[in-house]
Amino acid sequence: MMISGLTENIFRRYDIRGIVDKSLTKEIIYNIGKAYAAQLIENGERKAIVAHDVRLSSPEFAREFSAALLKSGIDVVSIGMVPTPVAYFAVHHLGVNNAAIITGSHNPSHYNGIKLLVDGLPLHSEKLKLLYHRICKENYQTGSGAFSEVDVVPAYLESITQDIQLKRPLKIAIDCGNGIAGLTAPTLLRNLGCKVNELYCEPDGRFPNHHPNPSIPENLQALKTVLQKGNFDIGLAFDGDGDRLGVMDCDGNIIWPDRQMILLSQDILKKKPGATVIFDVKSSTHLARSIAKLGGTPLMWQSGHALIRHKMATTTEAALGGELSGHLYFNDRWYGFDDGLYAAARLLELISADPRSSAEIFNALPDSINTPELSIEFDSETQMFRFMERFLEQEKDFTGARVCHIDGLRVDYDDCWGLVRASHTSPSLSMRFEADNQTALNRIQDKFRLKLHAIEPRLQLPF
Repeated sequence: MMISGLTENIFRRYDIRGIVDKSLTKEIIYNIGKAYAAQLIENGERKAIVAHDVRLSSPEFAREFSAALLKSGIDVVSIGMVPTPVAYFAVHHLGVNNAAIITGSHNPSHYNGIKLLVDGLPLHSEKLKLLYHRICKENYQTGSGAFSEVDVVPAYLESITQDIQLKRPLKIAIDCGNGIAGLTAPTLLRNLGCKVNELYCEPDGRFPNHHPNPSIPENLQALKTVLQKGNFDIGLAFDGDGDRLGVMDCDGNIIWPDRQMILLSQDILKKKPGATVIFDVKSSTHLARSIAKLGGTPLMWQSGHALIRHKMATTTEAALGGELSGHLYFNDRWYGFDDGLYAAARLLELISADPRSSAEIFNALPDSINTPELSIEFDSETQMFRFMERFLEQEKDFTGARVCHIDGLRVDYDDCWGLVRASHTSPSLSMRFEADNQTALNRIQDKFRLKLHAIEPRLQLPF
């Protein structure tokens, strides 16, 4: 079957993403819906949740996707425009194991995509690719499904407010980046007893103020300015679909998720001794050391929300998971999915119980000199993957190091480490470096710079 603009490239490792009206059209969305429905029916399923974010194309895409499900014989439960974690919550709350969320996550406004759940867990990797092959073969089902609409936001907010108890009211600045979290985050935080200063909380699918990605420091600059002018306890930022959290202390310092996880682990491992904490390959050495010191089991895993969530679901005693990008997963008192709003509430619970300021709390945690996640852009994914293959061949040159291949190439020395991995959301390489001191940081970056330039001397490096 020939569908204009359809390519296998939009079926990425963690979800489906493409450019609106080019690689992702109404026709393509409809056929993805038909393929997803056929897979559900083969699995013996007959019902699915459909949700969407605030992007300008999302309501229409959600209608097309729903129409495809209905004409395949799948009952559709529409929960409307909600953050992605609200859709995840709906799976548990409504007892419907399958869900499709139309969202471009943190991508620019001209992108969109789909996150798909089957039997309660995200489709990823080869299982997503199978949808593409099903479309090509027109291996579909026909039928007549029923359509219903449900508002699950009140139940979602109530579930969190019943679970979280703040010891004292907090004054918070929040930046929703004009993403979908603006519909629920201010209400949730006020329900918890917080005084909230809103920044870009009006949903706008054009994202007119800044890119809704809190893992990029420039996108936190407006929040930092607010924090430095006012007397706030903490600053919070959310990505475009609300499943990721960014944190700044009261002084406007970025607290990366791996350091947030140290604080969260301290609390969780008191109640669940020996529990496993899962973190991605981009995370600080201090996180693994802290988990072990607290009597927990540290487990490094591949980056990617679908991959970490699967690992959480299949690892006995996994209580907490997280990624440097801001996805945090709680199997402790919550459902194990990534939820920026619930993660924010759990952090606020700990901060409210401590007489120290948030800056003092985080300053007391172990830290090193480190970089944010850095990126090298390529013209195409083919070019990027070819470069990565050549870089992996240089592993032998990192003598005396502990080398990890779980996701790209991570090289650990006693006083520093560096990482290069292929991004699975864009044609780029992702990098991060950490060291005990500036001299060690310079040394590890020099080693990586030498190996990167050995492949392509003209490569522009962000360090």
